[in-house]
Amino acid sequence: MSTTEPVLSISGLSVAFRSGAALVTAVNDVSIDVAAGETVAIVGESGSGKSTTAAAVNRLLPENGVITAGTIRFDGRELTELTENAMVTLRGAGIGLVPQDPMSNLNPLMRVGEQIAEALEVHGYTSGEATRERVVELLEMVGIPDAASRASQYPHEFSGGMRQRVLIAMGLACKPRLLIADEPTSALDVTVQRRILDQLDQLTDELGTAVFLITHDLALAAERADRIVVMFRGRIVESGASEKVLGDPQHEYTKQLLAAAPSLASRREPLAVRDAATDAAPFVEVRDLRKEFALRSPKPGEPETFTAVDGMSFSIPRGRTVSIVGESGSGKSTTANMVLGLEDHTSGSILFEGVDLTGLRRKELFALRRRVQPVFQNPYASLDPRYTVEESIAEPLRVHRIGTKKSRHERVVELLEQVALPAAMAERLPHELSGGQRQRVAIARALALEPELVVLDEAVSALDVLVQAQILDLLAELQRRLGLSYLFISHDLAVVRMISDEVHVMQRGVIVESGTPEQIFDAPQHPYTQELLAAIPGANLVG
Repeated sequence: MSTTEPVLSISGLSVAFRSGAALVTAVNDVSIDVAAGETVAIVGESGSGKSTTAAAVNRLLPENGVITAGTIRFDGRELTELTENAMVTLRGAGIGLVPQDPMSNLNPLMRVGEQIAEALEVHGYTSGEATRERVVELLEMVGIPDAASRASQYPHEFSGGMRQRVLIAMGLACKPRLLIADEPTSALDVTVQRRILDQLDQLTDELGTAVFLITHDLALAAERADRIVVMFRGRIVESGASEKVLGDPQHEYTKQLLAAAPSLASRREPLAVRDAATDAAPFVEVRDLRKEFALRSPKPGEPETFTAVDGMSFSIPRGRTVSIVGESGSGKSTTANMVLGLEDHTSGSILFEGVDLTGLRRKELFALRRRVQPVFQNPYASLDPRYTVEESIAEPLRVHRIGTKKSRHERVVELLEQVALPAAMAERLPHELSGGQRQRVAIARALALEPELVVLDEAVSALDVLVQAQILDLLAELQRRLGLSYLFISHDLAVVRMISDEVHVMQRGVIVESGTPEQIFDAPQHPYTQELLAAIPGANLVG
């Protein structure tokens, strides 16, 4: 570690947001140094101020955000005094950024390769053929298969996790002195996560790049960071060497974070009552399901197809949780969308209580929507930016003509309480919420109609461990009380172990292994399952 001036030095930083005539403090007297070659992780719950701190460093606060006190020095330069033009020059070349949201941070009208090339050429890093070669190199580095041809595709042709890999490639493109990584691997499976984090480690070793890592994943922080800073309600409550903070936490909040973190030692609590009728016939059956997508071919007249799901079969009993795990691009989200009726399948069948989804008329599909509700992966794109929280949660009730305005309001307040949000949150707009708060709103909306099946696509990946634990407890309680069935899509194996009755491991569109959580996690048979388990960061963090 360098003994010279830190690459990044934050001193006495305070940030507030204008709310009408008032200023609401979000970050209060924060001081953090990051040396060359060092990785410092900020951990804390959603809304703790960790992402606001990172945004202040890059001078990318929302319009109503203002730095009210403190200094931010990068390579000896005071960032709070630089002009916007100077910051534009600095961003990307000197300070790389991997933003939190893979869905809204890529231009939907530009090919993926063009966006990476732009990041390289704007800063004069490469030009011409060297740019094209560097683009392919970066895509290969972050685990994009067939990188040369996929560079010519658009973001909508990539899965959420693959888009996140593209953002990481862009952040690393110019080999910056400081990399701000805001939840950089939250959408990634553990094997790709390990590959990218290894690349970050290599970058810090070779170039002395300082890494400012924002994460709610304690296991990742424990394994990858030199130092950990714990934030709570805008303040630093504990900081120090990773092994010290996690091995001997001093602050009560840090202890709570550790206690709530899921681990592979976790076990699902058995349901108190098992109804024999529940086990008799599955609520949902998926039989030999196949989905092909048409790809943009580099050669006119030669159409190409990509098989995302290839002959998949499984069932979901009533009152049970069936989970699908696998790497980004494995087909698990595509499977979820077909079960929801949002994506047509190429062949095979999906049956609800023995009735094939394909044969349903429009009115019957509408009725099914009430019984089957989704919680999507991305809390930024799944809420209408023009709707208040109350309007978003009440929307399913309005669409299905349930209740009066007064009863719908009461239901919204009840749902907000269930997902650990205050009733006052009902009047806010999505841009006023953190990512974790938005996801809680999305979960509340899905529960509004008290559905029979909830399809949860990475539903807790954006949540800090305390709220994640609350949501998982809530899902378990609703399942016990209402007999809900869940199709749970996730790359977080520890969470899958906690919540599942049955687990299917998916790779390249095919189920390669199925079983109970005990069978999958204690005695994995397939090499890919073994690889997934071996790649989990901090597997022994919590017992």
